[in-house]
Amino acid sequence: MAGNLGAETLLALHRGRGFLIPNAWDAGSARLLAQLGFPAIATTSAGIAWSRGLPDGGPLSADLMFETVAEIVTAVDVPVSADLEAGYGATAAEVGETVARAASLGIAGGNIEDAVGGALIPIEEAAERVAAARAAAPAGTFVLNARTDAYFSRFDGDPFAETIARAERFIAAGADCIFVPGVRDAEAIRRLAVEIAAPVNMVAGLTPPVLDAPALYSLGVARVSVGGSIARAAYDAVERAGRELRESGTLGFLDGVASYADMQHRLGGREDRMPRAAASDSIT
Repeated sequence: MAGNLGAETLLALHRGRGFLIPNAWDAGSARLLAQLGFPAIATTSAGIAWSRGLPDGGPLSADLMFETVAEIVTAVDVPVSADLEAGYGATAAEVGETVARAASLGIAGGNIEDAVGGALIPIEEAAERVAAARAAAPAGTFVLNARTDAYFSRFDGDPFAETIARAERFIAAGADCIFVPGVRDAEAIRRLAVEIAAPVNMVAGLTPPVLDAPALYSLGVARVSVGGSIARAAYDAVERAGRELRESGTLGFLDGVASYADMQHRLGGREDRMPRAAASDSIT
């Protein structure tokens, strides 16, 4: 769902009692998640980096990221919110160019982080970057999810106070939503949701203790994402399958797995490409 309609749909989701937006890392994972009925899809920079054989946090180029996200946008009919990391630029102007590029691809929204290399960007500079992002994609055309890493970086002060201060500046600069990863304490999450004057996004499954979506909704969180959690689960399954094959040559990892025919149907495969075996055969 491209253009302003996608942004309007995504923004409306933030006004409800809470919604979960799963994170995809390629067109196939995005299509499967959309088919399950999720009203919007987010991307994960970690999952995209891993799919390229790279670690998260820097090596993935903007071009490779945009190539993947463009494929995801084309693959689904729901709004896509992109993980734009720190904006792929050293200056506010470059961050604005990144957001303009995202919007031109039909991406409905995106995250912009306020940390680089594990260290917070000074608050004035971080707010300028959010303002540049907003100027590049006016309100209503792109859902700007400003991420602050006071809880998820090398910050020695009070993360709650710093998060509130940064949220206020980012909202004033045009952010639609405030994303605060790494908060472990339920009471801190509740207080953040009360004191931040915009919808709050928390990521489930990133750090222990694990708070699921219903628990986060009850604390006032408007938007729940899962970061690289689904990608981690998928790659863990690849490793476990490979270990079984390497150690015993058996195929126990196929128990309960979708068959070739099932996957073909889910992704729009032609009947003449279906195997002659029964559709329930999970080995083909």
